[in-house]
Amino acid sequence: MTRTGRPPLTEERRAEIRLEIARAAVDLFVRQGVTGTTGDQIGQAVGMSARTLWRYFPSKESCVRPLLTAGIDVIAACLRDWLPGQPVEEAFARVLHTEGRVVAGPEPAAVGALVRLTRTEPGLRAVWLQAHDEAEPAFAHALAARSGLPADDLRPALRAAMLNAALRVAVEHYAWHTAGPGQDPATAEAELTASIRSALAVAAEGLR
Repeated sequence: MTRTGRPPLTEERRAEIRLEIARAAVDLFVRQGVTGTTGDQIGQAVGMSARTLWRYFPSKESCVRPLLTAGIDVIAACLRDWLPGQPVEEAFARVLHTEGRVVAGPEPAAVGALVRLTRTEPGLRAVWLQAHDEAEPAFAHALAARSGLPADDLRPALRAAMLNAALRVAVEHYAWHTAGPGQDPATAEAELTASIRSALAVAAEGLR
């Protein structure tokens, strides 16, 4: 029997669509609030129905998740490659110099706007904290591999928790005290990078 219809989407394309949805959701949330935004509107912004949208995300708040988790694998890779005796902030230097967005994912300005909303939107706050909850074991596994320790060892778990908290606070500090509507993208990247560097420097002593 000959199969008809559209070919299945690749995982790469599905990830691209999820990121498109996330960008559209953040833009709508910033402009008209979470309560004032519907699944239909988010879907329309990316050219799909709400029914299709819900195949990708279980709720409108969860639509932003790809923007918050985009940096997890990058950070874990940096931690695995972290050289003995190297300051932790230097382990991220290559990524920060070339991308300027190791934590925030693709768009620092968009993530800054999103994290600002987490102060007043409990649903978004839950997604933000869930993203960090997901990141912590990935960091712990990377640190354990770097140190030659078992994956369930307490030491890399504690170091991962410290690093995770430092990065979360860095992004929140940027979002709540530095970022603002209409911020130039290059400025946003530079200021987020500076915030991350400062947080890593503060956490460095305990991470060693």
